[in-house]
Order: sequence, then structure tokens, then C-alpha cells
Amino acid sequence: MAQAFFGGVHPNDMKAATNGKVIEQLAPPAMVVIPMSQHIGAPCKPLVAVGDHVKVGQRIGEPGGFVSSPIHASVSGEVVAVEPRPSSMGGDSLAVVIKNDFQNELSEEVKPVENADKLSAEELAELVKNAGIVGMGGATFPTHIKITGAIGKADTVIINGVECEPYITSDHRTMLERPEEVIGGAKLLARMFNLDKVHIGIEVNKQDAIDFLNKKIAEEKAPVVIDPLHCRYPQGAEKQLIQAITGRQVPPGGLPADIGCAVFNLNTTCAIYRAVTTGMPVVSKIVTVTGSGVVDPKNIECPIGTPIANLFDACGGLKDETFKLVMGGPMMGMAQYTTDVPVNKGTGCMLAFAENEGPSEENPQCIRCGKCVAACPMHLEPLFMYQYAKKGMLDELEEAHVTDCMECGACTYTCPARLHLVQMFKTGKQKLNAKKAAERAAAEAKKAQEEKKEA
Repeated sequence: MAQAFFGGVHPNDMKAATNGKVIEQLAPPAMVVIPMSQHIGAPCKPLVAVGDHVKVGQRIGEPGGFVSSPIHASVSGEVVAVEPRPSSMGGDSLAVVIKNDFQNELSEEVKPVENADKLSAEELAELVKNAGIVGMGGATFPTHIKITGAIGKADTVIINGVECEPYITSDHRTMLERPEEVIGGAKLLARMFNLDKVHIGIEVNKQDAIDFLNKKIAEEKAPVVIDPLHCRYPQGAEKQLIQAITGRQVPPGGLPADIGCAVFNLNTTCAIYRAVTTGMPVVSKIVTVTGSGVVDPKNIECPIGTPIANLFDACGGLKDETFKLVMGGPMMGMAQYTTDVPVNKGTGCMLAFAENEGPSEENPQCIRCGKCVAACPMHLEPLFMYQYAKKGMLDELEEAHVTDCMECGACTYTCPARLHLVQMFKTGKQKLNAKKAAERAAAEAKKAQEEKKEA
């Protein structure tokens, strides 16, 4: 039975432009720019150099640490650069640039897994690791770490098909067009965790997907249960989704595994299925390209590393009055300063705005209405956090638990004064982290000085 989670908002879903559009394959780009950091954790170390020939699915980036995930070539061709390129997070990051030879030559590394039904959970997790699978809903946390950390602890596995952010419809279309991947991936997760059923949470504005998957599940007698959920943002956040489906609450600072749960994005689940059945690592992404600035909104599947300019071109281009580009949804997405930024594993949507979707005030003033407090799903008090961050009161900001903020944007959405709340919290977190780093450096320097005196 669906439960309620604290806080949340009900924005207009704005999905009508693309929820009926089938997924189209993008014409292969002439060049792909594949970032070496497409996941939370240490960036990958390039395994290729300029002049090397690479094939589709070939590993070109080696994990740079424990929390990291390998990266693979999405096209075949020649490596023409290994250098910093514009990043979706701002600034530049190291990337491998491949000139497409349009031969689509498949790497020898890509092959189906033999006797997959006999593999242990640990062996399947290693396969997931080698395929470079991460949280493909945008979180980009390496999936193999989530699996190994929850094996033996999780009695409930949830697949996140909520897709609660406005505009985005790529998961919706995946459920309708690729049910065998969704259900097949769910079966694999059930086997990894030794469970007799896996839950898929879907909001009721996707009733056609709910009905379609239920039909397929019945036909296959699959160990999968669909949980219809009322529409509410940010229900796609794993803590809120867990509470909505199970009624359990992840404690502050805790993990889903602490209360016996594990949550996986729908496209992550499909990637697991493909890795086992075909051996193909993560080399492509389905992206919703929409917004008032897009001439012909679409759902497009493209190689990882495709410049976002190619996506907009495939949708008829941008309208002349377009003033803002956002990678991701309107609530949590990042504004982009160039169309040279490439699609990465976490890119689910590209938005272009040409109308007044984001009205703002030049000098916003808090009116103490408390709407942000009611909307916050993490039980925080954004109005006080905003003041602490604005005034540089970092100790008070930390005591207000700013690090628990998941930057969902519910507070900003509901604020009648249009305060830049999430932006201020991000800045506050950066200052807090810088302060702690400076304190650690000072403490280490003091300790080294004392040890030198004693010597």
C-alpha cells in the first residue's frame, strides 16, 4: 500500500510534449567527447592515447579508486584528443575525444555471459562493475558498490520508475517500448538478493505503463510487483520512494541498506539486463529533449559523449527566443553555458526555455511564510539555512543540517518570494567543505611541527 512521505510539492508535470513520442535513434555523431568522470567518486584514468583505434564497448577509462566506475567507447574510430573539455558541471574535465569511423566495430570484450543463471550474486556484481553501470537517473553512484553493500541486508528491492520531475519521459517510454529489459533486469536483481519479488514504483500519470507492465508480468509469471503511486515530487528520491512503498524511514545519515532496502533506477536495471544478456557496457543513453525552446520535442537514444548540440539539431533546432539550457529536469538540473557539453551516463533530459518558465526577483526578500519548511522532504528549515549561508554563519549552517539537503528544489519551487534557496545551499556546502579542509590542513601542519620539535 502506498504511504505518504513528509513534504513535497505538486508541480505541473509538463510531459505531454513527449510522453507519446517513441524513442528515436540519433544519427551517429561525427565526434564523441567521453568524459572520464561520469560518476560520483574518483575520475577514471584514460587507457588510450591519441592515434589509438577503439571499438564500441572497449574500455577506455580505468576506475581511479574504490568509488569509481569504468568508461567505455560508445563508437568505433580514432582517438584524436585526450584533454580537458567543457563539463556539464561547469568548467572543464578530462575527456577522450573519438572521431567516429561509422563502422560500428564491436569490441571483442563485448559478448553475452555464459551460464548467467549459475553466477553468484558477487559474480553478477563484478559483471555490473565491469560494465560501468551507475545510477542512471542522475545520481551516478556506482551500482556495484550499492549491490555489494546491500547483499545480505536488503529484504526489499525497489526499482525507481517514478520519473517525478516535470518534462522527463525517457523512463516512461522505456517501460512501454522495452518491457523485456525492465522485467529481465528485475529478475536479475531478485536473484542477486535472493528475493521472491521485486517492487517497481510508478506514478499514476503513467497508467499505460502500469497496465502494460502488469500484463507482461502476468504473462511471464515474473517475480515483480508494480506499486502505483500518487504523483508527488520528489518521490523519485530513494529515501522518499522507500517510505512511499514500504513505510520505512531511512535515519539521518543512514543508508537504505540500514533498513533493509535497496533502490535502483529503471534505466540502471535495464543496463544490468543488457550487460548480462549481450555483454554490452553502458555506451548509450535515452534523453528527453523538450521545453518551450525546442521546435520538435523528442525522446532520443544517443551514444555517450554526443554533444548536446546534436540533440537539439535532431529536434529541429532551438527557437530564436531561447534564453536558457538545462541538463536534467527543471527542479534539479544544471544550467549549461555551451552546447558543446556532451551527454553522459546521468543525462536524462535536455531542456531549452524560451518562455517565462523561471520567473525571478532581482532582490528577493523572505516573508517568513514557512512554505519552504512544509515542502522540505528532509525535515529541514530552509529559511534559516538561507540566512546562515547568506551571512557566512557556517557553524550555524552545519548545525541546521545543510549537508542533509538533497537539493531537490521543492523549497525554491514553493517560495513566493522566489529566494534562490538551493543555489545558496550549494554555495554554503562548498564554503563549509572548504572550511573543514582548511581546518584539517592546519591540524596536520601543527602536528607535523610538533613532531619535528620532539625529534
